[in-house]
Amino acid sequence: MLSEYEEQAKIFKAFCDEKRLQVLELLKGGEKCACVLVESLGIPQSSLSYHMKILCDSGIVESREDGKWTHYSISKKRGAYVLELLKKIVDVNDEPS
Repeated sequence: MLSEYEEQAKIFKAFCDEKRLQVLELLKGGEKCACVLVESLGIPQSSLSYHMKILCDSGIVESREDGKWTHYSISKKRGAYVLELLKKIVDVNDEPS
């Protein structure tokens, strides 16, 4: 089982690439087939697979198989966790130390 910090690092790794951010932007509109993502991003299938593995491993994106195609969507449950994580990290005490 991953430590809390390892789990958090996977999430931040998912956000640290412009192609993965573009994927997330596309998925905001709802579930997309891998074929749509490849076309929209103008990247080869192998590159998309690499980025989607990182996004899925982080839990931010979920996948489902439908025949020969994979469909991707943003995980609402994990999205809520990511928001709480960011909130926890940036929540600073305004009182001087």
